[in-house]
Amino acid sequence: MIKNSLVLIIAITAMACSNRKKVDLIVTNATIYSVDSAFTVHNSMAISNGKILAIGNKESIENEYESANCLDATGKFIYPGFIDPHCHFLGYGLGLPNAWLAGAKDWEEVVTRLVENQKQYATEWVKGRGWNQNEWAVKQFPTNELLNKAFPDKPVYIVRIDGHAAIANQKALEIAGITSKTIINGGEIIKENGKPTGVLVDNAMDLIRRCIPESTKEEKTKALINAQKNCFAVGLTGVHDAGLDTDEVLLIDSLHKNGSLRMRINAWLNPTKSNYEAFISKGVYQTERLTVRAIKIFADGALGSRGALLLQPYSDDPQNSGIQVETTEKLDSICKLANDAGYQVCTHCIGDAAVRLMIDIYSKYLDENNDKRWRIEHSQIVDPQDMTRYGKYNIIPSIQTTHATSDMDWADERLGDRIKYAYAYQELLQQNGWLPNGSDFPIEHINPLYGFYSGVARQHFNGEPKDGFQMQNSLTREQALRAMTIWAARSAFEENIKGSLEVGKNADFVILNFDLMNDSINAVPNIKIQQTYVNGEQVYSLN
Repeated sequence: MIKNSLVLIIAITAMACSNRKKVDLIVTNATIYSVDSAFTVHNSMAISNGKILAIGNKESIENEYESANCLDATGKFIYPGFIDPHCHFLGYGLGLPNAWLAGAKDWEEVVTRLVENQKQYATEWVKGRGWNQNEWAVKQFPTNELLNKAFPDKPVYIVRIDGHAAIANQKALEIAGITSKTIINGGEIIKENGKPTGVLVDNAMDLIRRCIPESTKEEKTKALINAQKNCFAVGLTGVHDAGLDTDEVLLIDSLHKNGSLRMRINAWLNPTKSNYEAFISKGVYQTERLTVRAIKIFADGALGSRGALLLQPYSDDPQNSGIQVETTEKLDSICKLANDAGYQVCTHCIGDAAVRLMIDIYSKYLDENNDKRWRIEHSQIVDPQDMTRYGKYNIIPSIQTTHATSDMDWADERLGDRIKYAYAYQELLQQNGWLPNGSDFPIEHINPLYGFYSGVARQHFNGEPKDGFQMQNSLTREQALRAMTIWAARSAFEENIKGSLEVGKNADFVILNFDLMNDSINAVPNIKIQQTYVNGEQVYSLN
């Protein structure tokens, strides 16, 4: 009798096992933050064909599914793949071989870094990025005298950290034909005693950029692959690349199709004739990894280079209110074109005058109950009169919390009392109940956990200022996580396919040995991603 019973049990167990559905991957013994609407926490999930087939507890998953690939997470923490909703992915990759100038203690160190970089990587043009005069004892734009001495025969063009100013040596100015008589709309050529110092702000930068040889297809391909590698290592599985040309989008599409590029990319188009003919006029273009449905435009410059367009003059430069880099008529015409084509508009606005200008234009095309998800990128300084207009017209404030912590030591010098209306992320979030948070890399670091930390702690990594910066506008941890996952996806109409770990969605996730919701916030900047998965396949491992 006992023998027969054992046989029966074994037979039933075998039948149960044979009835389990085979899947590509089973993950168990984890704390899985799904980031669904209820912020549900699970411990196991089953993945098939790149999608989440089931998510729940270990017993139910193992009773229904089996796989040759089982991942025991040993108690680690799993989050949806992080998404950067505003960055320069290709630009970051192209800049990797150039000199990185951030953190230099003075202008002399900047030039020294350039010289050392050229010893290793000699190039026709000397290029670099990241200098920031606000970090120096003398917080003034440099002149190009040291560059001229270091590089008398090679053109030099190095971009400020914000990407809205640069300095060129005399050789580069000569190649571009820039003299004391040169003028430019929507930009400024800084001069001393009537002579160009080499510093170019906003549209004036184009005078040099158009003289620099275009990167080859091979160089852009290498840049994209290198950028992907570094981004996977910090947990990014998706990016919004802010401003691309036709050939660049087509290259990304081809690399997606041949399998060498796996990063999910939302490509924003520059407002060019070529992009209109290739994409905009034909409507939204979407593949499994590429989305093309947005146009990127600029209303003003940056605060650090005093190009942000302000309603009142700069507190530390009373004769200057910033730069409107495009005419109102052109900005309006692009918005009309986007509206007619069913495209999003994503407009760079740092200053309060730029924000007001674009909300005025947007309001011509947006009904109060629209779902067009037009965005104002940065939304850095917002006049109180304009704050509620975000909610009125369902305009998305697309923020970068690391900008606040990068700027907080000096922004009050530019703005005076208006600083209380700057970096108002919690107040902006309340207008629609959500917002996306990115980095704008390479202006900031590519690591999205830095943005999480800055949004919550609003401090430097050393814990300063002790009480945080304008903490009434800090984000909660849940808000900060949503802003780099599901809300980032929502800002591109992709919340139904990614951004949270739910049945039917892409199996994009990251594994950490750290609980972002409960462990010490001060430890976040030092956390390392353990593993990154895209479509249920590992694309990065720390070990």
